[in-house]
Amino acid sequence: MTAAELRIGVIGAGAMGSDHIKRITRRISGARVSAVVEPDETRAQTAVQNAPGAQAFGRIEDALEAGAVDAVLIATPGFLHEAVLLPALEAKLPILCEKPLTPDPESSWRVLEAEQASGARRIQVGFMRRFDPEYRQLRELVSAGTAGELLMVRAAHRNASVPEQYQQDMLITDSVVHELDVLPWLAGAELRSLEVKLPRRNSLTPERLQEPILVLMELSNGVLVDLEMNVSVQFGYQVTTEAVFESGVARIGENAGLQLWQAGRTGTGVDADFTTRFATAYDEQVQRWVDAARAGLAGTGSFVDGPDAWDGYRVAVACQQGVKALHAPGTRVEVELPERPAFYR
Repeated sequence: MTAAELRIGVIGAGAMGSDHIKRITRRISGARVSAVVEPDETRAQTAVQNAPGAQAFGRIEDALEAGAVDAVLIATPGFLHEAVLLPALEAKLPILCEKPLTPDPESSWRVLEAEQASGARRIQVGFMRRFDPEYRQLRELVSAGTAGELLMVRAAHRNASVPEQYQQDMLITDSVVHELDVLPWLAGAELRSLEVKLPRRNSLTPERLQEPILVLMELSNGVLVDLEMNVSVQFGYQVTTEAVFESGVARIGENAGLQLWQAGRTGTGVDADFTTRFATAYDEQVQRWVDAARAGLAGTGSFVDGPDAWDGYRVAVACQQGVKALHAPGTRVEVELPERPAFYR
């Protein structure tokens, strides 16, 4: 690595990986995509066309053996993460891993052990909402206390539709997973329990799904959260949060931009999906990770500037309990964590 660039290997060239390749090439400073690791040769060759000078590899081990990368960004499906994380940790590389860290607490704990054995916190987990300007403003309002103590949070996470491979458990593991990270972070507290309620079913939802769902969360500081998770809302993509304070209410996620009044109607645009709603958050997340990775490799700072592997483990536990709650509607399910290792304090 030179002082001017971090050579990043992007692992996985699907929709998310391809989006990150374009992001790093076009908008991120101090880095370039030097390798694309993707077993599908056609997909790999398509991806490297957006990363001038990048090499394509079928396995991460091949990229490591070739000395082609200084850091890796993991964008494979979650069930493949552990198999990529372990060799990257053994090579002592900085890592940005898309959520989830892994799909279950057991494999996430193995990753924690491997990271501790590497001697440094090298994994940043891609909970990008923490980098969204509106979420950060709300976090600052909570911390400042200028509206009094936070009492309750009302949130909604809505998708127009979901692909055929989206299954019932993914309401928690692929969608609510974001709120399981960001809402406790906003409130400055730990998640203590979950409960899922099933309202009237949307007749437009696919037969394999029972939704929308209402997720009730209790945090360690007494804050209560209610979250509507809705994946067949039809009109577009929407993520909103309302925080109720002692002396005020704050909202984020409302649509912005042009409002049009015409022919007896008024309207404004709606995001099509997460790539537009959280475009700024993704850019900020990757840029700050690149800066931290370069500082870590230079011995002048940490490899991580955001959610770490412990945060990924916490959410893996929460998702496991959330799936239990999903399959037992109306039952309060406790969320218990082991003592946080000193390495992550």
